[in-house]
Amino acid sequence: MHPATAAPPGVAPPDETARREAAGALPGGTYGRLEDLAAWLAGCQGRAPARAPRRVRAVLFAADHGIAAAGVSAHDPAETAARVAAARDGSAPVCRFAEAAGAGLRVVDVGLDAPVPGDDRDDRAGIRGSGRLDTDDVLTDDQALAALRAGREVADEEVDEGADLLVVGELAVGVSTPTAVLAAALTGREPVAVVGRGSGIDDRVWMVKAAAVRDGLRRTRSVGRDPQGLLRVAGGADLAALTGFLAQAARRRTPVVLDGAATAVAALLADTEAPGARAWWVAGTRCTEPAQALALDLLGLEPLLDLRMRAGQGTGALAAVGLLRAAVSVVA
Repeated sequence: MHPATAAPPGVAPPDETARREAAGALPGGTYGRLEDLAAWLAGCQGRAPARAPRRVRAVLFAADHGIAAAGVSAHDPAETAARVAAARDGSAPVCRFAEAAGAGLRVVDVGLDAPVPGDDRDDRAGIRGSGRLDTDDVLTDDQALAALRAGREVADEEVDEGADLLVVGELAVGVSTPTAVLAAALTGREPVAVVGRGSGIDDRVWMVKAAAVRDGLRRTRSVGRDPQGLLRVAGGADLAALTGFLAQAARRRTPVVLDGAATAVAALLADTEAPGARAWWVAGTRCTEPAQALALDLLGLEPLLDLRMRAGQGTGALAAVGLLRAAVSVVA
């Protein structure tokens, strides 16, 4: 295990002196939020003015969700493995987004039912699938810890290899269902307030999904708002890995662009595990899931873009990377 993985839970904030120096040199609102973004990046880098990110890395965590078999998505559960294969062979749409953003792309298997051919290094947690959140715990205690640890270790690896801006996402069919359960548990909302259309589901499937979220939310009452308990009861390996990754990236003082609802809810959990971590993140784009809006509101983060995307897989966050580069170059 990398020594940084065992860091204490608190997170040091970005460099306020650098942020203020950068903000003081900006043209006073001419470029709107781009100026705030440039000042934020200066604080993260500890230098003013900020420089354009030199090594952007997008990391996607992949896992299967047992609840997908209940018919909560417009897609077949087997599509998760197909998405992983396409991302690894370069044919997936997210690969084009990564190319446009000048970002490297990495797919990490933390919980697929069966391994997909690819880099053995990225088969991490030794978890194969998950339980159905409406009737069973999705992970054991050991599995939840393993997935959290895998996320931390991947963050350490990326930072150690020189990443100065990270992008996160997921690849799973059905992930918006556990995401909605976790959002409801963390915000105290009713299922109808957090259940979105996900992959573009119709009314009938929405009702199936809402019932699953209702039952899953009922099962989370025993763990309250404990991050590890929630991930074990109703989360999943990819959501746990995202949580560990986001907390560890903040501990390693590396900025992250969040993607859609799953990463926003994982960020809410990560900020609970590592108080102060939210200062190291920006939200890429607004998606169509209400769970994202609820999580970002609690985190105090406003998306850089409002593209109403529902593709997930890091695409919205990658679309926003160009804004960070523009912020640095324009305000300079």
